[in-house]
Amino acid sequence: MNIKFHYLYRDAGNYKQYHFKIFSNQKDLSLKEIDNKIRSALIDQCWFYADRWQLKDLHVYKWDESIDHRWHEFDLVEITDEMETKGDIGDFINLIQNLAK
Repeated sequence: MNIKFHYLYRDAGNYKQYHFKIFSNQKDLSLKEIDNKIRSALIDQCWFYADRWQLKDLHVYKWDESIDHRWHEFDLVEITDEMETKGDIGDFINLIQNLAK
């Protein structure tokens, strides 16, 4: 069972760019546990900086420093049988929780 991590970037005009990463789940963590651990590392349980979390930055439209921001938004995690693309979810959770300290 692999884990699909969904996230997005919402610019000041509310245009959205979506992306995901697929992680293995070697410790067989539950979706609820994964979701809770991710949310605990987020800014206001919603936002994060993609580059700090070693994820693709989704800023694709013209950047306006006066109104746009750098935060990305966590959407959800789900179980998938798609192939892993980004390591193990346990390692990812350790990374983001260490950054949140």
